[in-house]
Amino acid sequence: MPRKGEGKDKNGGRDDDDNPELPKDLSVLPLRNSVFFPGGIIPIGVGRPKTIALLLDAERKNALIGIVAQRKPEIDDPKPGDLYNVGTAARILKLIKVGEDNYHLVVQGISRFRVRRFVHLDPFIKAEIEPFLEDRSADVEVEALALNLKKLARQVISLIPEIPQGASELVEGVSDPAHLCDLICANIDVPIEEKIGVLEEAVIKARLKKVLELLHRKREVLMLSNKIDTQVKGEMNKTQREYYLRQQLKAIKTELGELEGEEGELEELKKRLQSAKIPGEQEKAAMKEFNRLKSMQPASSEYTVSRTYLEWMADLPWAVSTEDKLDIDNARKVLDAKHYDLEKVKKRFIEFIAVHKLKQDMKGPILCLVGPPGVGKTSLGQSVAEALGRKFVRISLGGVHDEAEIRGHRRTYVGSLPGRIIQGLKKAGTNNPVFMLDEIDKIGHDFRGDPAAALLEVLDPEQNFSFSDHYLNVPFDLSQVLFITTANLAEPIPPALKDRMETIELPGYTQEEKVFIARNHLIQRQLKEHGLSDEHVEFDETAVDGIISSYTREAGVRNLERNIANVVRGVAVNVAGGKKEKSVVKNDDLVGYLGPEKFYSEIAERTEVPGVATGLAWTMHGGDILFIEATRMAGKGGLQLTGQLGDVMKESAHAAMSFIRTNARAFGIDENFLEKHDIHIHVPAGAIPKDGPSAGVTMFAALMSLLTGIRVRNDTAMTGEVTLRGNVLPVGGIKEKTLAARRAGIKRVILPERNRKDLIEIPEHAQKGMEFSFVTRMEEVLDAVLAEPAKIQRNLTQTSMGAAAVPPDTKA
Repeated sequence: MPRKGEGKDKNGGRDDDDNPELPKDLSVLPLRNSVFFPGGIIPIGVGRPKTIALLLDAERKNALIGIVAQRKPEIDDPKPGDLYNVGTAARILKLIKVGEDNYHLVVQGISRFRVRRFVHLDPFIKAEIEPFLEDRSADVEVEALALNLKKLARQVISLIPEIPQGASELVEGVSDPAHLCDLICANIDVPIEEKIGVLEEAVIKARLKKVLELLHRKREVLMLSNKIDTQVKGEMNKTQREYYLRQQLKAIKTELGELEGEEGELEELKKRLQSAKIPGEQEKAAMKEFNRLKSMQPASSEYTVSRTYLEWMADLPWAVSTEDKLDIDNARKVLDAKHYDLEKVKKRFIEFIAVHKLKQDMKGPILCLVGPPGVGKTSLGQSVAEALGRKFVRISLGGVHDEAEIRGHRRTYVGSLPGRIIQGLKKAGTNNPVFMLDEIDKIGHDFRGDPAAALLEVLDPEQNFSFSDHYLNVPFDLSQVLFITTANLAEPIPPALKDRMETIELPGYTQEEKVFIARNHLIQRQLKEHGLSDEHVEFDETAVDGIISSYTREAGVRNLERNIANVVRGVAVNVAGGKKEKSVVKNDDLVGYLGPEKFYSEIAERTEVPGVATGLAWTMHGGDILFIEATRMAGKGGLQLTGQLGDVMKESAHAAMSFIRTNARAFGIDENFLEKHDIHIHVPAGAIPKDGPSAGVTMFAALMSLLTGIRVRNDTAMTGEVTLRGNVLPVGGIKEKTLAARRAGIKRVILPERNRKDLIEIPEHAQKGMEFSFVTRMEEVLDAVLAEPAKIQRNLTQTSMGAAAVPPDTKA
């Protein structure tokens, strides 16, 4: 096609600038499957080495090239006899390298030339040429032929919808008959031999007649084709139409050389689907999608979506499972080697292995391990997988808000994928892994759905044999999966979800247990990770005790291991610096490695003055101690509570105050002690939210200490809920609270009488050296906690205390 704005002289021909004088020799570029005419601009893909050498040479010399059509397009290295004798001289407009051995060429046709002889063939074809002499004499007949040619061209253009509307205006704008012939012949679909006949015709009148004949024939073919298409279109049914289109598509792909590779990939995918042993209904759905895929065009977006779906179906472990190791003795060894204590959890896993050994087709239990951070919940799952010989998969549910994270997105969404359950099974490669759902108590929910609701099906043994992921849209059997969930707190887990799981509580470690774990596991692991051995460093017994008591306050051992790693890195610096002597780390050396002590016992200092009592609290990190401080100041009888207290804790303070005011005379306290005073109760660590009823006893003791002027014993801590009638009710978390008291150096613990049964959960070594006092009434608390309880009057009566004999109707 001619360039837009191509110059014309006053006679309607091309300017002399566009027809430079041709050289005697031209480098020849053989052109396959096409004929290039003067005035046209075409892109050409180049890959033959000789042609590439020709173009690089011509570009370097800024020379014209000759473009000559090949007689047989299948010949890769044409000889002079394979080329026509007439060609078109062309100017290189653009040459771009598009691959390692490929170029993209854009050329502009200048004028015809005739080949006199071929000079040489290497490194590329070069020919001696002569100008092509044309007879452009114009008369009335030539003008009439040109008008008929334009009219016929407009009719042909109207019969081909693919040709843009501007083509007719382009043809009308050409005034040179020779240029008109070249433009139309270059863009008409006729055999190469007939186009060569037009190119070789020197007389313009004869050339116009040839092009008219070709265009007449093209118009008749198009008219007949449109007529046949109109007739057949109404009769062709769906099957015939699909066959017709498929055959056309196959022919196009064969022409482009794409058929073999694409069909090979689809056949490979089909084999993978068949070898995956997909169950009946699921296999039908997969093969139906595969048949749809075969009829799609690879360039379409739907093809990619369908292909990705089938890849997932082929990769899932529908029938792949690992053989379980059901050796109970080996399982005990694996669990004991990697986890100290935790007997309750180990016992449950051993029971599962024993039952599974007797009943092979049993459904996997759904276990929920609840405990503070760092006690080994996640690593327990890995150990269970190792003991059973199964694969281990872990996903974290902390912060998950979208239901699609569990069930996946439907394939109608761009970039959709299966949920994390199906993704985990694909990663494991088996349908019976140990699947850990970490941090299940931290799942959120919003407008995108409730992930906890989606987990109901996953974690229900009666339903998960047909779990349906939105992306797969077919059931997948999860009944062989051993699901283990973990949580720091059981309360945030939705009741319906909690009901489907067997909850096992993991308490915090005692001081002795931490020392054992540090010496037998943590120190050795850190030495190995830092490239050291027992020959380089030794931890003295006092060093481990010092790290635990002075640098950590936790129920687990995560911070303990972190501090041990800090010490080991300090030793590693010395070893890397050339120190050869073995480093013995003692308690006195810890300041050099870890800095000043972070924790120390302040109980004695805190309770030196009246109005301060030591309480016990339960947190998600285990047990802890808290101080409750009370002070009196001039005022109008108000009670101020600070320390970021929750509603329940505030109510406990009001209940304790009401009981004291009711029985003030019996306690020997001025009944009007609030008339001109305000009382302020503060719980330190004000940045930390606190709530719960178990601090009621401690608040009562702090208030009585303040009002009587008798301090609370500094070796005593307490917990329990109080009532207006003076009863002390049971509370939870006794083991964790007792361990926290022991870590803090407390020797005496005051507990509600109804918590006596909970002592069985506390290890004997943790109870050693500690005294437990059990109380049912608040006045008994005073005898147990005050330094001088004898100074308080004993005039409490049944009347002043109310109906104290009635048992409380409150659930612990």
